[in-house]
Amino acid sequence: MPSRAPPDRDPLDAVLRPPLDETPEEKAFRVAQEEEARRISQEIDENIRQDKLARKKMKVVRLLLLGQSESGKSTTLRQFQRLYTPSAFREERCLWHSIIQLNLVRSIHTILDALADVRPHELPFSPPSPSLAPSLSFGSYTQPPSPPRPFHAHAHSMRSTLYSDSDAETDSTDAPTLPAHLTALRQRLACLQAVEELLISRIVPPSEDAPYLHQAYPAAPFATASASTARMHAGATGEVFVRPSAGWKRALRPGASARYNVNTAGEETTVEVQSVLAQCRVDMMTLWKDSTVKSVLKKRKIRLEESPGFFLDELERVASLKYTPSDDDVLKARLKTVGVSEYRFEMEAGTETGTQWRIIDVGGSRSQGQTWVPFFDDVDAIIFLAPISGFDQTLAEDKSVNRLEDSVLLWKAVCANKLLARVDLVLFLNKCDILAVKLASGVRLAKYVKSFGERANDSETAEKYFRSKFNAIHREYSPIPRKFYGFCTSVTDTTTTGGIIASVRDMVVREHLKASKLL
Repeated sequence: MPSRAPPDRDPLDAVLRPPLDETPEEKAFRVAQEEEARRISQEIDENIRQDKLARKKMKVVRLLLLGQSESGKSTTLRQFQRLYTPSAFREERCLWHSIIQLNLVRSIHTILDALADVRPHELPFSPPSPSLAPSLSFGSYTQPPSPPRPFHAHAHSMRSTLYSDSDAETDSTDAPTLPAHLTALRQRLACLQAVEELLISRIVPPSEDAPYLHQAYPAAPFATASASTARMHAGATGEVFVRPSAGWKRALRPGASARYNVNTAGEETTVEVQSVLAQCRVDMMTLWKDSTVKSVLKKRKIRLEESPGFFLDELERVASLKYTPSDDDVLKARLKTVGVSEYRFEMEAGTETGTQWRIIDVGGSRSQGQTWVPFFDDVDAIIFLAPISGFDQTLAEDKSVNRLEDSVLLWKAVCANKLLARVDLVLFLNKCDILAVKLASGVRLAKYVKSFGERANDSETAEKYFRSKFNAIHREYSPIPRKFYGFCTSVTDTTTTGGIIASVRDMVVREHLKASKLL
């Protein structure tokens, strides 16, 4: 049985005790080392103390961005960065070149997929097929009929969400018919398939593999192994997405290819892709402007103009050899992110220069609906984005849910949450530019939103109506009375959105100072 050491004996004494035969020189050296170690330790402790004091004194403003997928959250974040961290925004502008190229190529593929099985009745001068229109009100919702089948195995969410809730019926007995000039265009633009594969292999880092590869695609004979793997970085809807980390940005920086083991030549790939796009520019412009294409897209209710990442109207500029992304291009670009991201930056411009802002961007799909709950306790304000142009569309991930209805339900949940009773809610009724074009084209809002009634079918009336409805929900569901901040926005518009964001910044900072008892 082991014996117990006396309680007054220090077990470390034998280790720390100086050797009995220590010489004066060795003792002086040991003492000097101990003094240096003590000095370093005290210096570290002081640095930690100073850091804590600095964090306490630092002005930190926290914002939470909420809204469904494609509501404009990422664009709003980019607007903040453009306005208040302009140098960082300019430095990253080149990283969006490949994203914009991919957006353009995917829009072309949406058209090519639609042309793959054209029916005679879809060609110009054919009578339109009958369709049924769903309707909804803020109190009840009628489920829309199912959308049309996908045109191709790699159809992505942009192609899905652009369908109206009602779609023209096709006669399966009709043989596919396509005019000869469009057949020739499809053949000449087939090279864009390889371009898309190459771009995806660059944008999605290899480190983001496997766990979320939900949809397989047939491998193209010209696709590399890395391109085929990256091709599958899409959800069930087929849209390419990335994780919240900045891995995709690191992968697109100059010289990143070797570090990420990507079969590309880094920035040389961007130049190569741009060269292919320039060679195909005339064909792409011809395809987009073709009357038969317009007819097919219209009858299939494919509205590319309403999609994020739409650059077809600017093909001549975007597909030129000397193209470089502008600020507006970066704001319009579409790259889906999943999960929760926190972006931290210090204001470089404005009266709050040096103030640290933390903006939390929450993934918008319904499967991520509750992921924002843990971020409630310390946010200063929530910016909620409701894309009101989607009143006649369904969610990409759930075709039984109308996009406007989904925004209304989420807005009710946010307003009613007791944890947010004292948090300022800022509402962005977004995509008003698309709403105006849609209503001007003859789409009747009352056909989908019953409670709109006999009001004038124009954007100004519609915006006023939606603002009053969301305000009423805010009053009814808020646990305690609070001020309503509502704006009609088009967050891709730098001019109008800049003023709105400046107003929101001032409001958030003012309330933050009040809460900190500094005002």
